[in-house]
Amino acid sequence: MENLLNRKLRLGIAACQFGSKVRYNGKGIDLTQSLGRDRGQFIWTPVCPEIMSGMGVPRPSIKLSGGNGFDFWNGKANIKNKEGENRNEMVRKGAIACLETLERANIDAYIFMEGSPSCGIYRTSLKNQRLGNPPGVFGALLLERNIFLISSIDLQSPIRWWDWKRRLVAFVWIKEQNINSINILKEIWDKVKYVLYELHEEEATKIRDQIRLITNENKDVPDETFTFLKNTILDLLRKPAELENIKKCLWTNYVNLKEKENIEVKEIFEPHILRNMTHIAQELLGVEIEARKKNILFRSSPINYKPDR
Repeated sequence: MENLLNRKLRLGIAACQFGSKVRYNGKGIDLTQSLGRDRGQFIWTPVCPEIMSGMGVPRPSIKLSGGNGFDFWNGKANIKNKEGENRNEMVRKGAIACLETLERANIDAYIFMEGSPSCGIYRTSLKNQRLGNPPGVFGALLLERNIFLISSIDLQSPIRWWDWKRRLVAFVWIKEQNINSINILKEIWDKVKYVLYELHEEEATKIRDQIRLITNENKDVPDETFTFLKNTILDLLRKPAELENIKKCLWTNYVNLKEKENIEVKEIFEPHILRNMTHIAQELLGVEIEARKKNILFRSSPINYKPDR
């Protein structure tokens, strides 16, 4: 089983974070420019539920009240604009139109704008650091569909983006595998286990123990068990890594490559040495590139993303 993903990943993104001037005040910013050359490695589908609602630009800002986005879809919360006008039906239609667009585009992940009453996931307000009523109306739909979600603010951080990208690539690669035998499951586990331990050691250990259990039982494994373990691994890959874990595993995995494969990269520092996040991202990319050259598995980023042009 080759640890390679060679099709371009399809990313949905909040249109205001893709440069479209569609916010209520007519503003927008292209955060994908922060990705540099990485930007061309993806197919982008920008959407805006507020624009698709028909409210136009500029427009009075809206607020979610009486509950969160899930409550909205159950008829228990409302969207009103700054002038007190009810915009439930308009926002409902706009959110559905955007979801249908993303489904037609067959996206692999969605990059959302945090703090929006429509798109927000963990907050629906940016005023005075208040959370508002998360998730937002469109955010609730994304969560219900179990879509891989990325906060747009992390596009500006080299290390956060590296972490999102390596986990998303592994996520899609595993999602596309037909796991119907213990051997296939074990092969996948062996490739991604180091990342899973880095994300959450306790949860990864539980997965390892379950795989060992069904292996040692030496009897037919129902499809439901393979599906459960596959989904458990996928769910863990959605979780961002802690910076300290990234640094620790970078050093451990680099030393492993240096000793076993004679790979050397300049300026790879031990975890306790202080440096900025941009430098850490450069270290990771440096090791990643050298490992790819020799077609060697780099534990921190085990699936090679090499999209066709």
